[in-house]
Amino acid sequence: MTTATEFQDVPTTTLADLLGRGQVMGLGIRPLWGPAPRVAGPAYTVACPPGDNLMLHAAIHRAPAGSVVVVESGDLEYALAGGNVCAVAQRRGIAAFVADGVIRDLAEVREMGFPVFARGVVPIPGAKSAVRPLNARVRCRGVAVDAGDVVVADEEGVVVVPAARQEEILAAARARLGKEAAESLDAWEVAHRARIDKILAEGGFED
Repeated sequence: MTTATEFQDVPTTTLADLLGRGQVMGLGIRPLWGPAPRVAGPAYTVACPPGDNLMLHAAIHRAPAGSVVVVESGDLEYALAGGNVCAVAQRRGIAAFVADGVIRDLAEVREMGFPVFARGVVPIPGAKSAVRPLNARVRCRGVAVDAGDVVVADEEGVVVVPAARQEEILAAARARLGKEAAESLDAWEVAHRARIDKILAEGGFED
């Protein structure tokens, strides 16, 4: 049976080619320090309303080791987490945060090497009052994420593989990567030019 960690060696570009735009989080969620490691793990989902970070702070004590905590927020005014929250998450084996929001204490987070993919940094902390269920479906930068979906994040972006398709997509990704590794740049260039020239000719282009 396929596990989420088997996606560790699969670039998000390959997954994006296989899954399409609908499973790729929108521009704005990026690694907050680099060089960013690629992370892969099952989603543990959190919803935080604007200005409030209670449920992310609750999630770090509940998310299983290896999980990627995915946060729906959209708030760019108040930080969802800081250095201590990230340190506890790292201590408990959480693989990364992927957040449609912002954090603070970036220097601490970078120094500890905890992967955070988010929209930026702000020094103001959020409140802690809004109780929401954990592991319900969330939307993070345009992508619906369910608990247990496979989240793969690297410097190219964040892709969500639906849990029901993880074996199919992993097999297809490995086949594609194997084919690419076996093809020389010269062979790729010849095939690429032929394909592009054919499209141009069909469109009436003339050199």
